[in-house]
Amino acid sequence: MDSSPKQPSPGQPAVERMARMRKPWQWLALLVISVLFAGALELAALPAALLIGPMLAAIVAGTNGATVRVPRLLFGSAQAIVGGLIAASISADIFRVFYAEWPLFLGAVTATVAASSLLGWLISRWRILPGTTAVWGSSPGAATAMVLMAGAFGADQRLVAFMQYLRVIFVSMTAAIVAKMWVETSGVEIPPIIWFPPIDAQALAATIGIALVGGLAGKLCRLPSPSFLGTFIFGALIHLGLGVPMQLPPWLLAVSYAMVGWSIGLNFTRPILRHATRALPQIVASIVALIAFCGGLAFMISHLLGIDPLTAYLATSPGGMDSVAIIAAAAQNVDISFIMALQSARFLIVLLVGPSIARLVARAVKE
Repeated sequence: MDSSPKQPSPGQPAVERMARMRKPWQWLALLVISVLFAGALELAALPAALLIGPMLAAIVAGTNGATVRVPRLLFGSAQAIVGGLIAASISADIFRVFYAEWPLFLGAVTATVAASSLLGWLISRWRILPGTTAVWGSSPGAATAMVLMAGAFGADQRLVAFMQYLRVIFVSMTAAIVAKMWVETSGVEIPPIIWFPPIDAQALAATIGIALVGGLAGKLCRLPSPSFLGTFIFGALIHLGLGVPMQLPPWLLAVSYAMVGWSIGLNFTRPILRHATRALPQIVASIVALIAFCGGLAFMISHLLGIDPLTAYLATSPGGMDSVAIIAAAAQNVDISFIMALQSARFLIVLLVGPSIARLVARAVKE
């Protein structure tokens, strides 16, 4: 029997060093790496930098043996803040535009959801990704919401995040290029972020109260991702029905995004990354196919209904509402109400039918 000591794997020393670090030092290292990554992504003008940066930093830490984890209470609080952000972004104008164009919206959303579901079914059917992970990862728009809800329905949250945020980057870069084809934006200056704006005590208190009540209601109603969905539904009702103002300062959003990103990233392991890397060509192909399909849908809407091409493209673009809104604001000569109405309609429909579609696709794959 060979009694010689086993040679360590190439990544083993780094893993052992990270695991031996005291937890306060692990948190400090994670924070420093997160700031560096988020800052680099912000300089590159990539969307969701405050979320993707910490998530990448947590992946680096998690795959190198980090033992720290975000407490459930903090993770739930971060989900509630994200739910409040989406609730606060919805305005009454969106419903007016939706009422006027509902057949178009319903057809466009149905076509996009059908196309993304088909891609998810194919990825699952070909055993590229397991279970309903491909369905959640292929869901168009609402990337953060899809990641938060995926875990509640048995999907691999880490691979869903990998697919969703990779698509956010692809879609945003494509949308920026398309916008530049129609609109000259070189003279548009992006306003700097004011991290610590003046606090409106009443609005901030209302936001915190909505998050607490919404999260509790979500748990009592046994909603998936109760903190997120409960706050989103309750916040939208209070914000639109009673006109209660909400304030979500950038520093609070940054902390919440970091908590969500860390919670996801710290669960990544070397086998998961190896699996994601093996599936990368198929995942990229599915993203490109969905972008192309939505581009064709935008061309039809523009040609048949006389809507300008950039408005149609941004409205059907399968990216997050936040990144699409930023690009639309920079483009200036677009119908932002139409864009956000269609984006919001798709977000709501995906939230409503997403679980049912995931179960249906899962059964179809097994059969």
